Amino acid sequence: MNGPVSEVRTAVRRFLDAAQPDELAVAVSGGADSLALAAATARLVPGARALIVDHQLQEGSAQVASSAARTCAELGLDARVLTVRVDGTGGPEAAARKARYAALRPESGLVLLGHTLDDQAETVLLGLGRGSGPRSIAGMRSVDPPWGRPLLGVTRATTVAACAEQGLTPWADPHNADPSFQRVRLRTEVLPLLEEVLQGGVAEALARTAAQLREDCDALDSLADAFAGDCCEVVEIEDLPSALRRRVLRRWLLDEGVPELSDSHLRRVDELVSAWRGQGAVWLPGGFVARRSHGRLVVDAAQP
Repeated sequence: MNGPVSEVRTAVRRFLDAAQPDELAVAVSGGADSLALAAATARLVPGARALIVDHQLQEGSAQVASSAARTCAELGLDARVLTVRVDGTGGPEAAARKARYAALRPESGLVLLGHTLDDQAETVLLGLGRGSGPRSIAGMRSVDPPWGRPLLGVTRATTVAACAEQGLTPWADPHNADPSFQRVRLRTEVLPLLEEVLQGGVAEALARTAAQLREDCDALDSLADAFAGDCCEVVEIEDLPSALRRRVLRRWLLDEGVPELSDSHLRRVDELVSAWRGQGAVWLPGGFVARRSHGRLVVDAAQP
């Protein structure tokens, strides 16, 4: 039977064979997931870049980043530390994620991220709890340029074991034990309870559900492409099934420059088609409004 190191390497090799990136980097926090990914990448793509983000949120963060960079260099990677400033709205998790992704985003190629099957299960549960719609429940994609996630079929336990097998000592992020973070409580309380009640296999089942929903979403998105440019004419889309019509509207709104569409925003715009009663404009993120006028949908900048 293959051991954990072999399992991680196989996952990375299959990902690279399918994705064929022109350029490659791997994001490394120093934790078990990213460290196992870095070791496999170093074995398969010697000299690839390792990018370590120092968020400067904890005392000693520079030393943690330096240690991770040193380990990556010893593995044969070209290690670089990226120091960022975390600020902005949305709470510390969201602000740190935004700063991290901005620093990691490459001009070309893919950056590999260490998200595992367990992370996918947590993402699906968060989407379910927030009622964010099928896109959220569909979870993370393995290839979502410029991001690549080779380990979505590998468990966190496997990455921990892979590090141990190779003599690598992962960094234990104190934030990963802080119950004030939603994902920590999902990881330490909710998922273990579900595993106990449903007698195991929950994380794998949630990941399978995500994969099935992604296939459905992709199929509907493909059908929606046929209506590109026509959705501003209400008569062209009013008889479409609601799931397809909302995807047509979503594509149109994004093309018009509207950012960060939520399910509730989209449903209110859809009511301009499906439940028209002369209602006023729908306010949207980014300072936009959508309205219906003379049988057409229009997106304008909101008036100050």
